Amino acid sequence: MSILTSGTTLHVSATAEVVAGPWPNYSNCRHLPERDRWEVYAMAKASRGALEDRGVVMTESYDAFIARVTRELDI
Repeated sequence: MSILTSGTTLHVSATAEVVAGPWPNYSNCRHLPERDRWEVYAMAKASRGALEDRGVVMTESYDAFIARVTRELDI
């Protein structure tokens, strides 16, 4: 089975790992006050952690994820 989310296709089977791409894009939160952007950053990290705890394997490394999110949030 394949699922399309935000331009990223997840391939799911009973025996294969779930591999997820880098999403969502946080640039649309740049206009928020800095305190709110830090909160979005914390939520992004928590969301990724929750996915990984459920066995989702991300194609984007954790360091690349942090670099992208901080760049997109301008923090």
